Amino acid sequence: MVSKEIKDKILRLKEKYPRKESALMPAMMLAQKANGNYLSKDDMDEISKIIGVTSGKAYGVATYYTMYNTRKVGKYHLQVDTNIPATLMGAGDILNFLKKELGISPGETTDDGQFTLNEVECLASCGTCPVIQVNDVYYENMTIEKTKTLLDSLKKGVMPESKTEYNWGSECNVLLKNRGTANSTAIEVYKNNGGYKALEKALGMEPQAIINEVKASAIRGRGGAGFPAGVKWGFLAKGTGKPVYLICNADEGEPGTFKDRQIMEYDPHLLIEGMTISAYALGAKLAFIYIRGEFDWIADILDKAIDEAKADGKLKDLDIIVHRGAGAYVCGEETALIESIEGKRGQPRMKPPFPAVEGLYGCPTIVNNVETLASVPFIIEKGAEEFRKWGYENNTGCKLFGISGNVNKPGVYEFPMGVPFKKLLETAGGAKGNIKGVIVGGLSVPILKADELEGLNMDYDSCIKKGTMLGSGGVMVINDEFSIPELAYRTIRFYAHESCGKCTPCKEGSHTIVRILGKLLKGQGTQIDLDNMMRILASVNEGGSTLCPTGQAFAMPIKAMYEKFTDEFKKLIK
Repeated sequence: MVSKEIKDKILRLKEKYPRKESALMPAMMLAQKANGNYLSKDDMDEISKIIGVTSGKAYGVATYYTMYNTRKVGKYHLQVDTNIPATLMGAGDILNFLKKELGISPGETTDDGQFTLNEVECLASCGTCPVIQVNDVYYENMTIEKTKTLLDSLKKGVMPESKTEYNWGSECNVLLKNRGTANSTAIEVYKNNGGYKALEKALGMEPQAIINEVKASAIRGRGGAGFPAGVKWGFLAKGTGKPVYLICNADEGEPGTFKDRQIMEYDPHLLIEGMTISAYALGAKLAFIYIRGEFDWIADILDKAIDEAKADGKLKDLDIIVHRGAGAYVCGEETALIESIEGKRGQPRMKPPFPAVEGLYGCPTIVNNVETLASVPFIIEKGAEEFRKWGYENNTGCKLFGISGNVNKPGVYEFPMGVPFKKLLETAGGAKGNIKGVIVGGLSVPILKADELEGLNMDYDSCIKKGTMLGSGGVMVINDEFSIPELAYRTIRFYAHESCGKCTPCKEGSHTIVRILGKLLKGQGTQIDLDNMMRILASVNEGGSTLCPTGQAFAMPIKAMYEKFTDEFKKLIK
């Protein structure tokens, strides 16, 4: 039964959005939190009536996203990230300890109803693994000893304070400028450090002049695809008579990627200023920050910062809605993200039309990544020419790199585009053990062997010349203690879990490869199995075989792992 208090909150949510259906996802999350972390069928039915959608639609949405608990969980829901960075940093030991201490396996609840344990996909805590998410709280940099202390506290009914120490550093002093400043999320602190001067300058410029400056900076989208942001803005449909929307993609679901949270968690006004300038240039009166649902505390930080900006007169002609996702990697793809904001299952759309022509609510829409939008204030205040002084043609500006895995100082580091990989690795304290391979741009890019790292510079074109991609700049270092076939198996399990199921090559291909690699690791695989795997990967990797890049996102890395470490796979053949 949905309480009157929750009903009132849902009604207020409906008023925020241009279309009522967009309130469905946050409404169901409100009800779930109020009902002991459980979303019942009755709650879904009641919420569907309040929102004005069918109960079938509410159920379809709730069962699509992983964060809705349509089955009861314990008072404390413990979720352990075991993706590639977490595996490299000891998450398996943490999970095994919890299984032994609680006497349950992942997916089970203790007899007293106190604890539910789950093994989950990437929580964007790659530099602070191992991580345990307890309900909405992250406990990072966990050890067996810390995990025991956490359990002892929870058994006493106390959620201990969560405090995380991050490794970070900046050579550019742009995106991490305020990272080490006390109370950095407050608007007064931001303004005292020069914040909102770029907005003041922008409001004295013609919108087209702002677009031209961003285009002249040659900044490429920092979400992974690397498409020039200014060019993308130029595609925006004009004269349609429809509203224009700006969306900040803060989903950050690519394993190995944990950079955007540094901006939002420690310098939210930098993002807000970038969005406000961008919205003014594009003619948008309403903007959205689509943030992954697990970042609950960061969403609260953003909401508070937006309220501060409104009170200070910085958002006179713009409103920004923080829209929480609910667990779906594919929502990092812009059309799936748009579907999600519209209160639907986050599944990709056929393109064209592209969002710049027909996006959110069928209106012209620009979708940019957090890091991209947070770079706009510097470009406007200092000028495109100053931004281009970092890097070189077609690879300009500063860039955040998240480094995880087998390094001594995993963290987020800001460097000019084109920084030598060797320097990046030294900044992260060097490798632990002997390097076997490195994934330089998030889990979806091809792995490089140790000897391929010589002379590598971290920018888009240099990575392509080495046979990989810069992607999101999520660097995962792998030493020779780890088996590549086992990492390939964990990789494909992630993509099989996250496939939205809309495209057969992606859905069936990923699950088939899970079975093949599972057989191989059990000593039951054959050369025919491996040949079939490569055939499937080649088919999925063909351009146009899937609506979004998720298929290619697993085809490229698995193919590279097999081709570069063939001997490790063949040794496991029956």
